[in-house]
Amino acid sequence: MRILITGICGFVGSTLARELIAAGHQVTGFDNFIRSGSETNRAPLEKLGAKIITADLRDARAMDALPAADFVVDAAANPSVLAGVDGKTSSRELVDHNLTGTINVLEYCKAHKAGFILLSTSRVYSIPPLATLPTVVRDDALAPDATKPLPAGLTAAGLDESFATQAPVSLYGATKLASEAMALEYGETFGFPVFVNRCGVMAGAGQFGRADQGIFAYWINAWLRKRPLKYLGFGGHGHQVRDCLHPRDLLPVLEKQFAAPTLAAADRLANFSGGAASAMSLKQLSEWCAQRFGPHTVVQDGTPRPFDIGWMVLDHAKATRLWNWHPATATPTVLEEIARHAEQNPGWLELSAPR
Repeated sequence: MRILITGICGFVGSTLARELIAAGHQVTGFDNFIRSGSETNRAPLEKLGAKIITADLRDARAMDALPAADFVVDAAANPSVLAGVDGKTSSRELVDHNLTGTINVLEYCKAHKAGFILLSTSRVYSIPPLATLPTVVRDDALAPDATKPLPAGLTAAGLDESFATQAPVSLYGATKLASEAMALEYGETFGFPVFVNRCGVMAGAGQFGRADQGIFAYWINAWLRKRPLKYLGFGGHGHQVRDCLHPRDLLPVLEKQFAAPTLAAADRLANFSGGAASAMSLKQLSEWCAQRFGPHTVVQDGTPRPFDIGWMVLDHAKATRLWNWHPATATPTVLEEIARHAEQNPGWLELSAPR
């Protein structure tokens, strides 16, 4: 099958490209290479047989000129929840990239009758009920307090797809939520298959060493290099929790989605994550790093950050029911993969630092 990947030289795009090529698919992709470090993925992917095009999804003419494909996997986005408010990216740039760019790709799918798979995010879920979630601390990690009422759609297994998505979700989350809605509408209106895969925190070797692009990779690389690290917010204890998913674990479901264009609309959106079994706090990650690399001091800084959430875990039960999908790579395996890559690439933090 002919697959087009947006953001092919990012961490997720390049990982999926390698897996899809190995599975026998013809892979073409484009990237604007604005992310530091992304250029390093170009030559290895081309060596494997991928066709790489330099293009920006915000450029409608460039999208119109792309070769035809059977399915598009959309892995291009500004991934930072602070985008548009941190002074590094304007709100207009964020919307142009994450929403207008998606619409340009959907127009491409409309023209070519290509299927569309949007890799969305856990940050489409509403912040207030998560920010006020009753929690307890167990083993240096926050967990929902089951003795108190919990928001609808949330259990100890995580947030399911029925959890609230009302604003505020951050500007970043809003662009992804709007992209989800537009993708599903385009598919229904113009008759091409669309799937929305809401993903938990992605992690693995080769992920860029930036906190806004992957906290697991950043933390491990920074710990190994003895760079300054801080526990921000939540009392400065590092108890905040995230799940962990290796993007290669998405390959089985992508291949099933390529072959299943007739699903009901309600079944076109699902969570994909490592789930509660993969979840880890920053303090627990530090303990893993200390055992792997030796001790390092982490500064306790209780200063809160905008849009921060203490416990964010996605429940992938719907994906398991619909697709018989399960995450295949355990968190310790993901962490060890990142650690080995960090040891083999001593300049990774500099390579992937913002320009």
